[in-house]
Parts: sequence; C-alpha cells; structure tokens
Amino acid sequence: MITHRELFLKNVAQTSDFPLALEIEKAEGVYMYGKDGKQYMDLISGIGVSNVGHRHPKVVEAIKNQVDKYLHLMVYGEYVQSPQVELAEALVKTLIPKVENIQPLDNVYFTNSGTEAVEGAMKLAKRFTGRQEIISCFNAYHGATQGALSLSGSENFKRNFRPLLPEIRNIRHGVMEDLAFITEKTAAIIIEIVGGEAGVRIPSKEYFLALRKRCDETKTLLILDEIQSGFGRTGTFWAFEQFEIYPDVLLCAKGMGGGMPIGAFIANHEVMAVFKNNPILGHITTFGGHPVSAASSLATLKVILEENLLDAVKAKAALFKSLLVHEKIKEVRNQGLMMAVEFEDFDTLKPIIDRAIEKGVVTDWFLFCDNSMRIAPPLIITEEEIRKACEVILESV
Repeated sequence: MITHRELFLKNVAQTSDFPLALEIEKAEGVYMYGKDGKQYMDLISGIGVSNVGHRHPKVVEAIKNQVDKYLHLMVYGEYVQSPQVELAEALVKTLIPKVENIQPLDNVYFTNSGTEAVEGAMKLAKRFTGRQEIISCFNAYHGATQGALSLSGSENFKRNFRPLLPEIRNIRHGVMEDLAFITEKTAAIIIEIVGGEAGVRIPSKEYFLALRKRCDETKTLLILDEIQSGFGRTGTFWAFEQFEIYPDVLLCAKGMGGGMPIGAFIANHEVMAVFKNNPILGHITTFGGHPVSAASSLATLKVILEENLLDAVKAKAALFKSLLVHEKIKEVRNQGLMMAVEFEDFDTLKPIIDRAIEKGVVTDWFLFCDNSMRIAPPLIITEEEIRKACEVILESV
C-alpha cells in the first residue's frame, strides 16, 4: 500500500529536492507529533505563524464557534460579517498613535496571506500618490507573487522569472546615506523593521526616525512589513513601537492567524478610499478576511494581550542567548523572540539543523543568510522548554 510520504513526493508539488518531509499527525502548544508518536519541539512556529502555539484552546474554540455559524458568504467588502468587523476594531485599537498630530491607521483591508497584503499595498501606494517607483531593500523578502517578487533584494530568486515590475529600486537596509534615493518620484518604500530573511538585522532608532522624516519630506508612503515581526514576536505587539515611528501603511499576516491563513494591509481612511473609484472595486478578493480565519485571528490577538505574552518575551530571549554559547556560534542576533544564531557557513549549519530535528527540535535557516539558524518559537514556550531546546542544539553542534 502506498504511504502518505510516497503520495506527498508523488502528487504534492515540491519546492526543493530536499523537503523535510516530516509526517505530522498532531500538534499542540510548542510540540508536533509524528506518525510514530515522536515529539518535535517547534522552534520556528511554522515560520513565524504559531505565535500562541499550535491549537491554542481559545483559538480552536473560536474556530469551532464560527464554523457553526457560517463560512464564506460573499466576496470581500460586501456583507457585514461580525468576525471581520470585530477583528478590524481590535487591530485598530493596537495602532493608536502615541503622539498627537498623526493620522491613525484605522482602515483594514483583509487578505489571505502576507504576499497578498504586499500586492494590495503596492497598488494602494501607486494609486494614492500617482507615482510608479517603489523602493525596497537588498536581502528583503516580501513574498513570491510577481509583484512582491519584484521587490526582492535577491537577484538569485528573480532572474528566471523576469520580466518583473519596472521602477523598483533596492537600497541597503539600515544604511542612512541610502535614504537619499527616496525622492518626489517615489510612491512608497516598503521595509521590514527587523530584516527577517536577511538573518534578523536591526537598524538603529535613528535610522528609522530619519526614514520617517525623509518620507514626510518627499510625500512618500512608508509601508512597514511586519508580516514576521508583528503580533508580539519582538516583545511589543508591533515591532515599530520600539523605534518611535508610525507608518502610513502596515502589513501583517503569519502570526496574525493563530494557524489559519489571513493577512492585512492597514492604512487610514483617506489613503484607503482611493480603491473606491477610478476604477470602482480598485482592489478585490474572494476569500480575504474569511470569517473562520478572522475569528481565529481575533482570538489570537486576545490571547496575546489577555495572557500577557508580551511581558515575558525579553526574558525568554535573554535565556536563549545566555545558553547558546559555543565556540562554533559566532553571534546570536535578536529582536525579542525573532532570533538568528550565526555559524561559519551553511555547510557547518545544515548538519546541525538535521541532527537537532533527529533529536526532536525543529529549527531552520534564512533565505538570504544561510549560515544562521532561525529561532522563533511560540511565545508560550516555557523556561524549561527553552533549556531543553538549547541543550539539544548544543548537542547537535
């Protein structure tokens, strides 16, 4: 009889010649369980998704309650659906500016994923400003659809899919002098607060203040990509809160859904209103803000805030850093529980990742920093679990 693993390799489209191919039958909290009952600690949260852990009871309850009411009803933006409305209100409450004279982000457009949030934000910037140029950073990853891929700062990922969008410029993340490339011709700059796939790179507060000032001077929209860093990953609900700036457009997904697919781009009413006319229905989606995903996301948001998960992020990250000490570890970079453990090269790192998985701890590497180990555990991870995970990693080293 053909196995699920064989069917996976035969019928499910592959994106590499060496998929992990772990066969998982159950997941709960920080753990996943294989067909043979083997336990795996998920130190990457499904790549930044399971911020509140796998199958958090309150998230599962919200999903079940919504399933009993209704599923898809109508394309986005036509019907009043309570899960969407309540989630939008809750998101807006997390985005109240800390200073006066800033127009708050109070209009949420729901999508199915982070890459779709990027696509919508790119269209929004062009339509609102009437400009075409969009700036992103080298070694940035914003998604794999053609518009989002055009922003990528890695030619290796783009060259075989050209032609892509014109008038895209890449600058260096965190380099002050490159801000001069933002001009009156620039519709928007899309930038991560924490450079994720670059291997957790964190610019200074002064850089982001200068970036905000430059965007104001040139009337360029500042789009912050918090698809990986949002929903508590860095110790505040949004990473930008730690840098004293406020965006014109905010992108979120991944940890937003509690394990369900959802994303959003968020702006103010004036900016978002351009989708209403010339043309009407300037951006549309069938399944964006699916009611079950929206219910799951609202429950996730409430868990993060009501269970005070943000309060312990700094201490948990510090514990990781204090334990991950070895002559082969060159550096540990982090912003909260978004972490990169640097080794000499990929040839050193890959066997360590493989051995750790064999020992029941799942880690990963970064697209544009393949000598660094990704660590981004569920925020609910305990001190005991951190100690166990680090023990396994060091044994694997």
